[in-house]
Amino acid sequence: MSRADSGTDERLPAWAIWRQRPFPDANLLLIDGREAALVDSGFVGHAQQTAEWVRAHSENLTRVVNTHWHADHVGGNALLQARGAGIAAGAPDADALARRDPGCCLAEYLDQPVAPYTVDEPLDDGQMLRLGNADWEVVRTPGHTPGHLALWQPEERLLVVGDALSDYDVGWVNSALDGPDATVVALQSLDRLTDLRPRVLLPAHGPIPADPDAALASARRRAQRLVDDPDGAVWYGVHRIFAFALMIRDGIPVDEVESYLHARAWLTDAARLLRLTPESLAAELVDTMVRGGGVVVRSGRLHAAAEHTPVTPGSMRVPFPRAWPAQAPAGSHCP
Repeated sequence: MSRADSGTDERLPAWAIWRQRPFPDANLLLIDGREAALVDSGFVGHAQQTAEWVRAHSENLTRVVNTHWHADHVGGNALLQARGAGIAAGAPDADALARRDPGCCLAEYLDQPVAPYTVDEPLDDGQMLRLGNADWEVVRTPGHTPGHLALWQPEERLLVVGDALSDYDVGWVNSALDGPDATVVALQSLDRLTDLRPRVLLPAHGPIPADPDAALASARRRAQRLVDDPDGAVWYGVHRIFAFALMIRDGIPVDEVESYLHARAWLTDAARLLRLTPESLAAELVDTMVRGGGVVVRSGRLHAAAEHTPVTPGSMRVPFPRAWPAQAPAGSHCP
């Protein structure tokens, strides 16, 4: 068992229990103590595994704090909320969820299912949260999504960064929905994180970076390239979204993949920004990902080449937000 699987890492205090997970899940951080909290909850297809891992390390889960509302970060919310945990999330996400906006979590837009949940505690920039036995500061870091946030623990200098960056990448941005300045906003958020001078970075994907300063500097360079190349930023996003679609569906039959892509709102928006037809973008996307090795063909199906955990099809049978009940079953509220 690796240190990541065992939940231990010599860079972390004993009360910070870490688990690195492959896609389609986000990594897990359990902050143990009197008011135990989990940061992000993975994909809905693995909600039971998330809950079991939490139970193995703590019987006192009080809160789930979401860095943002994408499917790989909020998929265990509904189950953990039903078991008594309160959900805390950035105010923009919380407001939309309270209205039951059909666009919640971008679930329908991205075709990434999310089980219905509610936010018990909206979070604002600069707000202090008691997680475990330590105080953490909420740091708004929009860019990857408008409601994205980071968490900063100043005594230990731990920085939870969500999808703002990883040891090898930066989060994709959605210029179609969030505007042409979304890449600039993401870069500004990285500047803010850099200014904190963290000792340890805790990303939502990939390993804990060995050198936080180097990881932040690399992320800034990558983000600057997205600012400088708007078309490249769009291509980057569609590659990531398509790979995720293949991961959660155990691939898509070769003879069905283009019809699947033609029906996707994210592809239509990307085609408009790239001045292409959806049909030509779909064909080029498949071709470039196969030629580049990001997608492989096995037994007549296209599969994502990156490491990922299989998903049981039945576990994704949840309604899109437009069909969510007006008020999901309430869990206990955060103190």
